[in-house]
Amino acid sequence: MKKEKKLLNTLKGKKYDIPPVWMMRQAGRYMPQYRKIREKYDFMTMCKTPEIACEITLQPIDEFGMDGAILFSDILTVPEAMGMKLEFLEGKGPVFESPLRTREDIEKLSIEGIEERLSYVFDAVKLIRMSLDEDKTLIGFAGAPITLAAYMVEGSSSRNYVYLKSLMYNDTRSFNLMMEKLVNALIVYYKGQVENGAEVLMLFDTFAGIFSPADYKRYVFPFVKKLVENLKNNHPETPLIYFPKGAGGFYNLLTELNVDGMGIDWFSSLTDADQKLEGKFVLQGNLDPVVLFADYQVIERETKRVLEEGRKLKKGHIFNLGHGILPQTPVDSVKKMLGVIRARNFS
Repeated sequence: MKKEKKLLNTLKGKKYDIPPVWMMRQAGRYMPQYRKIREKYDFMTMCKTPEIACEITLQPIDEFGMDGAILFSDILTVPEAMGMKLEFLEGKGPVFESPLRTREDIEKLSIEGIEERLSYVFDAVKLIRMSLDEDKTLIGFAGAPITLAAYMVEGSSSRNYVYLKSLMYNDTRSFNLMMEKLVNALIVYYKGQVENGAEVLMLFDTFAGIFSPADYKRYVFPFVKKLVENLKNNHPETPLIYFPKGAGGFYNLLTELNVDGMGIDWFSSLTDADQKLEGKFVLQGNLDPVVLFADYQVIERETKRVLEEGRKLKKGHIFNLGHGILPQTPVDSVKKMLGVIRARNFS
């Protein structure tokens, strides 16, 4: 008997008593298996070696039986493939040597040949799909245009995004050119993932919430919408989940998006988010990642609360955290959370 792909089916309209579950950043630093590989290779070598990326992607599937396997990679592979020099520095994270600050910088970004330069990602996707059990769903992903732009213009992580917002306000034409190039690059990137076996696509918009609702609507949303429409036109059978962190102030605007799922951070309840989003999407989320540092009673209480809210959603629920799992998270806490989810008597 063929096993069901719970995650894929949920996004296509089927409801389950026990929701499908996976975690953002589930393949990573909190797992001893990952750290063992990391001792041998730098981060980008792991991303650019399909066999290693496949092995890391499968680690949380083997350990926890997650319903979704998300490709091990990084959102910044795309700007690197567009010609920017990327480094991952210990204690600082991703850094671009020459941030985009002028029209000339933006004009130098190249999309030509990007498919070939990202072929290592597509090879990893193909390898993962061949290695996955039939009931597991392979999730491909990318960073949303403004989230990529934030790193590309600031050069690294930022507190106030002064360079990005100054470019947006003072040279909107150059800002729009950058966003347009990113949309076109992401269309190619997603196409390669789907053609090589990705069954669901995630669009991570980590910095959606750094804007006022008015600025998000004016400067950011048109490009999100354009990308989403292209993806749904070209890959209509591949469900798409949009995760706009900190977007609770403009959920009403997001009802215009033609996506299948909406990732919800822990700043909103699933109940409130579903109401503001008019019940149009399967909701994914939204346990606070720091709950996994608490004792079992708190993990159980908070997991059950999210499950209860999820059961009442109009379109369905995918259990996840409200953002990525933190590096110091105890593996045993993840197992405790999953035990609560998979117990049928959680009401």
